[in-house]
Amino acid sequence: MGEERVIKKYANRRLYDTALSRYVALEDIRQLVIDGSHFRVVDAQGGADITRSILLQIIVEQEEKGQPILSTRLLEQLIRYYGDNLQAFVGAYLEKSMDFFIKQEQVLQNQMESLLQAAPSSVWQEMAERNLALWRDMQQDLLKTFVSTATATSRKVDEDH
Repeated sequence: MGEERVIKKYANRRLYDTALSRYVALEDIRQLVIDGSHFRVVDAQGGADITRSILLQIIVEQEEKGQPILSTRLLEQLIRYYGDNLQAFVGAYLEKSMDFFIKQEQVLQNQMESLLQAAPSSVWQEMAERNLALWRDMQQDLLKTFVSTATATSRKVDEDH
C-alpha cells in the first residue's frame, strides 16, 4: 500500500485532496475506497480526523440511490446496540462478517475459475472444505473478540463499583 493520502475538509464543506492539489467530491473519495487507497480526511481548521463521518456521508448517498444494502430493520437493530454493553462486540462482529464475506467472494471466484479447468466433483468437495475452514476460523475469531470484550466490560464494571 502507498503513502497515506490526506484530504482536508474546509468550513465551506469543500474537500481538498492534498496529493492531487485540487478539490474533490464525495464520489472521488468513494472511488479511493473502491480502489483500496489509504487515506484520511481531516478538518482543515482543527486537524481532527473526520474520516468516519465522511465515509458515513458516502454510505448515506449510496443508500439513497437504487437498492439499499442497509434495511430499515437492520438500521434499527444497529441503533439498539449503541450504548449497550455489547456495542464493541457488535462492531467487531460486523467487521469480521464483512471480512468473511469478502474472502468468500474471492474464494468463490477462484473456485469457479478452477471449476472450468477441473473435474466438477473434486472442485465442489474442495470448495465445501475451504468454506467450512473459513467459517470455523471466523467463529473462533468472533469468540475471541467476544471473550475479550466481555472481560474488558466486566473489569470496567468492577472498577466503577
